[in-house]
Amino acid sequence: MATDGYDADASYDTGSEYVDHRFKGLPPDAEGLTVGALAAERRSLFTGGFTTPVLALSAESVEHNLALLETYAERHGLAFAPHGKTSMAPQLFARQLDRGAWGITAAVPHQARVYRAFGIRRIFLANELVDAAALRWLAAELDRDPGFRFVCYVDSVRGVELMDEALRAAGARRPVEVVVELGAGEGARTGARTEAECAAVADAVAGAPTLRLTGVAGYEGEVPGADDGTVRDWLRRLVALAADFDGAGRFAAAEEIVISAGGSAWFDAVADVFADIPALTRPVCKLLRSGAYISHDDGHYRRLTPFNRVTGEGALQPAFRLWAQVVSRPSAAQAFVNAGKRDAAYDLDLPEAQVVRDGRTGEIRPAAGITVTGLSDQHGWLATAPGAVLEVGDWVGMGLSHPCTSFDKWQLIPLVEADGTVTDFVRTYF
Repeated sequence: MATDGYDADASYDTGSEYVDHRFKGLPPDAEGLTVGALAAERRSLFTGGFTTPVLALSAESVEHNLALLETYAERHGLAFAPHGKTSMAPQLFARQLDRGAWGITAAVPHQARVYRAFGIRRIFLANELVDAAALRWLAAELDRDPGFRFVCYVDSVRGVELMDEALRAAGARRPVEVVVELGAGEGARTGARTEAECAAVADAVAGAPTLRLTGVAGYEGEVPGADDGTVRDWLRRLVALAADFDGAGRFAAAEEIVISAGGSAWFDAVADVFADIPALTRPVCKLLRSGAYISHDDGHYRRLTPFNRVTGEGALQPAFRLWAQVVSRPSAAQAFVNAGKRDAAYDLDLPEAQVVRDGRTGEIRPAAGITVTGLSDQHGWLATAPGAVLEVGDWVGMGLSHPCTSFDKWQLIPLVEADGTVTDFVRTYF
């Protein structure tokens, strides 16, 4: 049995996996239980034997964020392929697909292989793919499953040649769908820099029987000096490129025209510009790829979320909280917790101390006067202002920035209700 987005017979249930030393933060006395059995016990994160540091994912916030982006995409007439590299959690993919997602976006072949292992039927690879070994796997996977759809970027004539050579050598029977990537400008990331270069790539695709041109795409988050004006200008270029290609008959072999953009910082601009896509000769799939929304954050995306710029659309909720224990209080101005770079995202912003759970009473209070100033491998450095109440044994709950590098540090993450009850565990595959 299959739904539009995934094979319903594929298992997203981690319940049969055993709890052991592989998974950070889980109760030592739960070793030998299955994950499902541990979840069924509905232990408290704070008194149920979990060890610090431990990363918690808010059940209520995840549900809120899933619903918000589902309705946002519907309201704006967008298909949605959330970027799975944010979480690499098949349980969360399934919930996104159940809420109407078109498919899941990947960045590298390994991620696509994980998706296929869990039955994902539509994958958008937002990257170029020129690895011969990966293309052999892709050709075999497309031949094995007629219901599997795969789309990826191309941005160079040489890249097209390499794809064609590898797919021919693999004996591929189904053409691989590709979209020409329009670069976000000089000094940006991947993508052909000019419309003329994009046309040359499209011509190369037309001459490669193993490929089929399906559309155009790119990533507006890499526009140099990105702001509302420069992002919208680039998005209009992308739409104009699609219209020019369509007028030239370049999409003659496509069943629909895919026009794709949209990270988690500018999806309001994507929605606005894509609303003005003119009528083309084939149906248009306006594909949004935002992924960080599912957990949101307390730093980078909290500042940049489009919901800060628009009214009436709702607001995302940060879903992560990293709990660590105070292990040293060497002075009135300094303390150390037992979570560091191995546990917390730090590539964009340091964690934010939010609450303290008193080690004596269990009371939770605001982390007044407490600031995270640095991270060592396994220690967080805290500065404590005069009057800050903090002692050895207290737990500090910290908000994190950049979900993409939070999920990848934890293989099994407790899903926690507001009262601290652990109801499930989210398995990641980085």
